[in-house]
Amino acid sequence: MKKPGILILIALLVALLACVWTANAQILPPLGPGQQIGWPAVVLCDRLALHEKPLENSRVIAYLDYRDEPIVINADLPEGPMEENGFVYCTTGDSEDSPNGWISTESIIINPAMYVTESETFVYAWNDLDAPKVALLKKNTAVPAFLDPDTCLPILKDESDWLLVSLRGAVGWIHK
Repeated sequence: MKKPGILILIALLVALLACVWTANAQILPPLGPGQQIGWPAVVLCDRLALHEKPLENSRVIAYLDYRDEPIVINADLPEGPMEENGFVYCTTGDSEDSPNGWISTESIIINPAMYVTESETFVYAWNDLDAPKVALLKKNTAVPAFLDPDTCLPILKDESDWLLVSLRGAVGWIHK
């Protein structure tokens, strides 16, 4: 018969390992070619204008809010999304009534990898557990990866146990 003290010690050791080994986020990779009619994008600013033409002073058709997900049309070209004057053509939904227009590429991420938290997760100012906590993400929160604006390819800033993510136009670090 085993002693209760040994069982308690084993249980504490398992609980400690579970705390250390817990992943705070899972990675959902970007979509591949041919999986959609265009590329999904994520709005990173509080309010983004959908323009009639690819010009900042053209008529505004609608506004998109933070974390809205327009679909960038003609983004599956080998050279990437068709841009004109720093704008891409998109639709705001999949119905015929959904507004279509041009949005600035400065405030969106096209086809990002997404990081989905598996539990409440702190976001830190830099990749150190002693760094200031800048946000607390709820369980199952999806945040886009930080992207290189020149290539629109996901860049996972991965410094050992850390992921760099985008939050309302700023960035922060999540401990894996």
